[in-house]
Amino acid sequence: MTNQEPAVVFDKERASSYDERFARLAPFRDALHLLIRQIFSELPTDANILCVGAGTGAEMIYLAENFPQWRFTAVEPAAPMLDICRQKAEECGISFRCTFHQGYLDSLPASNSFDAATCLLVSHFMMQQDERSNLFRQIAARLHPHAYLVSSDLTCDMDTSEYQSLLEVWLRMLKFSQVPVAEVENMRASYGKNVALLSPQKVESIIIKGGFDSPTLFYQTLLIRAWYSKRTP
Repeated sequence: MTNQEPAVVFDKERASSYDERFARLAPFRDALHLLIRQIFSELPTDANILCVGAGTGAEMIYLAENFPQWRFTAVEPAAPMLDICRQKAEECGISFRCTFHQGYLDSLPASNSFDAATCLLVSHFMMQQDERSNLFRQIAARLHPHAYLVSSDLTCDMDTSEYQSLLEVWLRMLKFSQVPVAEVENMRASYGKNVALLSPQKVESIIIKGGFDSPTLFYQTLLIRAWYSKRTP
């Protein structure tokens, strides 16, 4: 992550309620994590994983519980979110395998020591395409050649009828998860202004420009798409 003002501010109150707020959408998360597990399953038994925008640590904890010798570095600029991530890691007994970095990738030492990286629902907060490519370049700089990146974002061509159709179902889903109606409408207004919804093809080109092979789309739930790709040598 690059050093920028976040579109969403995760203060202590928002961070503490984050997991509970989206608990009804856990099947989305669980399906994505299951697929990431399979993509990463052939990594070394002592693999070192970079989690960019780790949030409360959901994918890190899932992978740590399934691969008991892997090590993790959680990069998260919001201190309240990282505090919860650390607390959950301690409760799960995996904190001794984790490094917690409060800040952006800019301040994480650059060394290609990681076997894979995750970057889930992060880059769409960057409105400038060059900035998004720079995020992926910073990730690539910290990965071994041919190491995996799994990334996901909100994505759709906003000028299409497909977007309007998916958006309506997406907003219904947010209401189902008990996000307040006023906040749902704020989210609707933020798309294209504070959240960059680009076409899947454009997102793929940004990832390639950031130093990765052509991404493979492996997951979609409404507006969320996820890809895996490998760092170019």
